[in-house]
Amino acid sequence: MVLVTAARDYINRMLQDISGMKVLILDSQTLQVSVVSVVYSQSELLQKEVFLVELVDSISKSKESMSHLKAIYFLQPTSENIQYLRRQLANPRFGEYHLFFSNMLKDTQIHILADSDEQEVVQQVQEFYADFVANEPYHFTLNIPSNHLYMLPAVVDPSSLQLFSDQVVDGIAAVFLALKRRPVIRYQRTSDIAKRIAQATAKLMYQQESGLFDFRRTEVSPLLLIIDRRDDPVTPLLNQWTYQAMVHELIGIHDNKVDLRNIGKVPKDQQEVVLSSEQDAFFKSNMYENFGDIGMNIKRMVDDFQQVAKSNQNIQTIEDMAKFVENYPEYKKMHGNVSKHVTIVTEMSKIVQERKLMLVSETEQELACNSGQGAAFEAVTNFLNNESTSDIDRLRLVMLYALRYEKESPVQLMQLFNKLASQSAKYKPGLVQFFLKQAGVDRRTGDLYGNRDFLNIARNMARGLKGVENVYTQHQPLLFHTMESIIKGRLRDVDYPFVGNHFQQGRPQDVVIFIVGGTTYEESRSVALQNTTNSGIRFILGGSAILNSKRFLKDMEEARRTAKYSTSVV
Repeated sequence: MVLVTAARDYINRMLQDISGMKVLILDSQTLQVSVVSVVYSQSELLQKEVFLVELVDSISKSKESMSHLKAIYFLQPTSENIQYLRRQLANPRFGEYHLFFSNMLKDTQIHILADSDEQEVVQQVQEFYADFVANEPYHFTLNIPSNHLYMLPAVVDPSSLQLFSDQVVDGIAAVFLALKRRPVIRYQRTSDIAKRIAQATAKLMYQQESGLFDFRRTEVSPLLLIIDRRDDPVTPLLNQWTYQAMVHELIGIHDNKVDLRNIGKVPKDQQEVVLSSEQDAFFKSNMYENFGDIGMNIKRMVDDFQQVAKSNQNIQTIEDMAKFVENYPEYKKMHGNVSKHVTIVTEMSKIVQERKLMLVSETEQELACNSGQGAAFEAVTNFLNNESTSDIDRLRLVMLYALRYEKESPVQLMQLFNKLASQSAKYKPGLVQFFLKQAGVDRRTGDLYGNRDFLNIARNMARGLKGVENVYTQHQPLLFHTMESIIKGRLRDVDYPFVGNHFQQGRPQDVVIFIVGGTTYEESRSVALQNTTNSGIRFILGGSAILNSKRFLKDMEEARRTAKYSTSVV
């Protein structure tokens, strides 16, 4: 079962089994809003007789009685939400209360709810494990706001790090409860936070809530692999050239929605558009295509639409009119879809030209995929000297160079640091050095540049001789090689140890890879394509956030600021 289906089934069961007019009340922490919005459209909610959607904190402020409505609460089981409910049940405004929680309730919380329901308006209390946002069938996120915390040592902010770790463990637990499976757990040895989360997840699944996770055993348990974003810091720094990843990099996608309000004159109904493979057939078939092909495919879609529009202009009889009215909703939807994709691609083309991203990206790909330190230094220096290079592109190029050549050319690296500081007014000195401490070669487990393993060296040489189909998309995320290792049974125990005495017996059929620190759409594309190869293993990718380079750098800056502040306080 894929995650979108699992999340959608939970929402269906909530709304379908309760007849009559309803109000849906969601968590004010936005995760539940995201969970519902990515799998259910507003029109679908209306079809299920949901006439009002409110947040649990704002509903507390109103005193108006609505006894004709049945209240469906879908909340995380936090102590704050339990207190909101306690107060609202003391003075009930709705005729019925149906309480659904996205994760495991504590016994004490159930007692509080029972004691608060003096007027016996609560009809049911259930756990529906949808504590994750299923953006795509094989890709989920936990949308954790303080995502930078994974980079900090435990001593810097122990309580915040504990909260972060608990949120991740709860999210992972919900995924496996939704899939009705209990995994064998492995983690990246060099990451303290990956180890901490892996051990806490194992404790929850095998000790604290072992009965809840005791599903019918399959011959081979699924694998949960927990890894650290800092093991592949290159992927979130790169410009992207496939449709979905490029939209997120240049404009931004949040919960499968794209905000177009800041890009000039856009019709009101197009200011926020949905990009979902579940709701948009064109996007589904083009989300992983290259930018060049997208332009051609959009032109084809525009031509098809013009043909339909032309036939609609030719209305001569009453039958023609009736046919047009019957087909109008589909025609309007087609018009909106064409307009949406043309607007997005036009805006991205403008950004590519303004920032000269084809030139920038060529150098990025060279830094990520091919060695040649002298030429790389010259290329990065030229971009730093060029006034038309944007600040974010300067920073990303220096970071990519630093990751690749941190041990080989310290003097030239220092020259680039100084030039970056003098050319970019917004640059905070010391950020790249902090970045190297976080994600430099001494911190990484994986073979990021394919130069430690003989087979990888041979593969890189062969690729260099043959050339590549597209210079802008030659990079493969480290995750691709990790999946290859799992398929071939070559994931080394010494690098990715098992938790406890639960080992893998044979090759798993289901693998969930969770990246602490966040995933990218380049990686979700890699997973989706891998799942079409019939390897016998189904991969699911999850993370604490979905990154583009702006978010990754923002997290880095926030972590550095927090670490610096805590040092000065001490």
